Amino acid sequence: MGTGPMHPGQHPVDEELVRRLVAGRFPRWAGLPVRRFPSGGTVNAMHRLGDDMVVRLPLVAGAAADVERELRWLPRLGPRLPVTVPEVLGAGEPAEGYPWPWAVYRWLPGEPPDEAAPARPLRLARDLAGFVAAMRGLTLPDAPPAHRGGPVASLDAEVRAAVEELRGTPGERVDCDAATAVWEEALRAPAWDGSPVWLHGDLMPGNLLVRGGGRLAAVIDFGCAGAGDPACDLFPAWNLLPPAARVVFRTELGVDDASWVRGRGRTLAQALVALPYYRTTNPAMARNARHVIRAVLAER
Repeated sequence: MGTGPMHPGQHPVDEELVRRLVAGRFPRWAGLPVRRFPSGGTVNAMHRLGDDMVVRLPLVAGAAADVERELRWLPRLGPRLPVTVPEVLGAGEPAEGYPWPWAVYRWLPGEPPDEAAPARPLRLARDLAGFVAAMRGLTLPDAPPAHRGGPVASLDAEVRAAVEELRGTPGERVDCDAATAVWEEALRAPAWDGSPVWLHGDLMPGNLLVRGGGRLAAVIDFGCAGAGDPACDLFPAWNLLPPAARVVFRTELGVDDASWVRGRGRTLAQALVALPYYRTTNPAMARNARHVIRAVLAER
């Protein structure tokens, strides 16, 4: 992790707070060791609880709703998906000066794939396409709007402000004119005119776990999940997969040209906004943002 808090209003979370929260809410686990688990996550703190569990606590008020979304939907989504998803073992409540809901999950083995060189990328591309297709095929009613499922144009002001910030950021070698051209192409692309589909909404490398020579074993962090434009789950094409695997991913999903352009623009938009925001506080997010920008601009 970088220096300083990532967000205004971020609540401090340490091992002692987690011990007190667990002891108060789940006395049967009070004697288990607690240790911080370093990750590139942006809105949650993760702490291992014993050998088989992990405690996930929001760092900011806006992430509290993510916990509630997972508590409601993970038990329904899990049995219908081709890979493992987090299993909620206990729901925590505000206490000990900590103001938001939190949760205990079963620990899932595996490692995030390497965005620079994932093992067996063609196989991973097929696995990811299978997961995305399974999400899209869900018919669970009353899906909430996905966090990133709305119109591309809704991101325009934020993206343009980020581009201008990057223009004036020393040391960041971003071709802002080329990035703007990609973004404007996404704005011109035909909008999704079908029914909203189920999305994970945050398919970053850090939310994927691989095992067995690079096979996708689990997908975590469903706090952004819901219904929206299917282009929103194309992020791995640029934030993880090399060009040949990107083609496999697209082919397996049968992505049309307009959705591909929207997906590329959305992925670039997330990276452009993330880079200036996290460049000094979250090296993992900043590194992936640079990777995405290079991948997108190299594709043109």
